[in-house]
Amino acid sequence: MTPFEWALLLTLSLLWGASYYFIAISLTAIAPITLVTARMVLATVFLYVALRLVGARLPTDRQSWRDLLIMSFLNNVIPFVLIAWGQSYISSGLASILNATSPLFIVVIAHFLTANERLTPTRTIGMVTGFAGVAIMFGPSAFRGIGDEILPMLACLGAACAYALSALFALRFSRRGIAPLPTATGQMIAASILMLPIMLVVDRPWEIPTLPLDVLGAVLGLAVLSTALAYVVYYRILSTAGSVNLTLVTFLMPVTAILLGTLLLGEWLELRHFIGMAAIGVGLAFIDGRLVRKLRRVPPAHKNR
Repeated sequence: MTPFEWALLLTLSLLWGASYYFIAISLTAIAPITLVTARMVLATVFLYVALRLVGARLPTDRQSWRDLLIMSFLNNVIPFVLIAWGQSYISSGLASILNATSPLFIVVIAHFLTANERLTPTRTIGMVTGFAGVAIMFGPSAFRGIGDEILPMLACLGAACAYALSALFALRFSRRGIAPLPTATGQMIAASILMLPIMLVVDRPWEIPTLPLDVLGAVLGLAVLSTALAYVVYYRILSTAGSVNLTLVTFLMPVTAILLGTLLLGEWLELRHFIGMAAIGVGLAFIDGRLVRKLRRVPPAHKNR
């Protein structure tokens, strides 16, 4: 990747890592479904205004909107709701670590759904190591029944699986030449249409009391920075650097989330969470493959003189 693409990747990790902090603050006064819907609607407004300012246009053909609807379901509706609900019970740092497992799901799903992304011995080692790290994070309570953290942690893993499916599905937009901003805007419009009626029926948001300023700021930051701007950056990286390079964000994102959770929210992870995170990191390194190839590289033999 170019230095500019590395800068975009770092920016994306900061934006997505901060989302867990924004969610934690917002959940103190807003129900998960209302929070997710507000996040989508505000992001839609921001993206549409940006779209008009740059003179870009949304797709007009039926196939593109069908794909955007599917993408919104996989990349927004399912993971946003699962993460918001899960984070109502577990820390922002733990939720971010579990969400960083999406490349583990990608290699499994790609093995069965694609012809050129088969499981190799290196990727298999990475997958097994990564999921072993997940098991360590669940801890002994997973073997004693459904503990207080098990279902929320499973929800965050479900979100990671949905993100994995969406990462594979998203490649069709760049292949068809749809630019990042129209893709992100169309996806968010579709997601908002899906979530608005659910929110009105389930949460009755008109009964919510006046929100404090810190919650309003967190919702705005979640929508504008961690959603609208983040998805523009996401599709920009995807279109030029590819999905494999994009998965590197999973190494960086939990760092931001854990630091913000520790410094600003007073959260603290247990030792097993750090051990599990280390195992997941090793697994991701094997799946990425670049470090392994570098270690295996043998310097050329010097010619005899």
